[in-house]
Amino acid sequence: MNNNFDDALTKVSLHILKFVKNNKIIALGSGHASATFAETLSMFVRKNRIKIKAVPTSSQIKMVVEKNNYIQLIESDNLDEVDIMFDGADQIDKEKNLVKGGGGALLMENILMNMSKNIIIIADESKFVNKINIDIPIEIHKSARSYIMKKLIGINGKPTLRTNNKRYPIITENGNMIIDCGFGIIEKPQILLNKMINIPGVLEVGIFKRKPDMIYKANLDGSFNIL
Repeated sequence: MNNNFDDALTKVSLHILKFVKNNKIIALGSGHASATFAETLSMFVRKNRIKIKAVPTSSQIKMVVEKNNYIQLIESDNLDEVDIMFDGADQIDKEKNLVKGGGGALLMENILMNMSKNIIIIADESKFVNKINIDIPIEIHKSARSYIMKKLIGINGKPTLRTNNKRYPIITENGNMIIDCGFGIIEKPQILLNKMINIPGVLEVGIFKRKPDMIYKANLDGSFNIL
């Protein structure tokens, strides 16, 4: 990550602390931007002695919060609603469609995003495009791997099973596999999402139906914009 982007993400993290209120329940997404915010949030909670509860989307973010030990962590299955979610994105198009799942936490991220009353996305300027053009992460049940890959090819996808450097399948924290599927330039992401999510064995798709309420763009020059 460029140092200027890191500076911008830090500025964004400080700016959005104004949305963190006492006794609120917040969700923390995964990835670099979310980790930066989680660090800043922990220091804010300590300094101002406020009480909040946080639901992490992955072990990565859980460990960031646990390290500082100022925020009470809770599990999503004890909740039916979250006040606000802070998260990053792998790509954002001009219609505010999000692609997520590069870190493998797309299932929990989508669950919490739909539980949240408000969503704030933080991303660096390289993530913003006119049309989505990166491979789409798809979390799948391992017993349907071959079937799903065949179905994805049938809708003009180019699926690849996500593996580690020893070519073993990467298993998510939920015990599932991930397929990354290329479609070239995606003209109608929500239509494509519906096609993929209806394939039996597909548990979550990295194109999210819910759109954010606010987006912060961290710029290469160290500044940021609010969209």
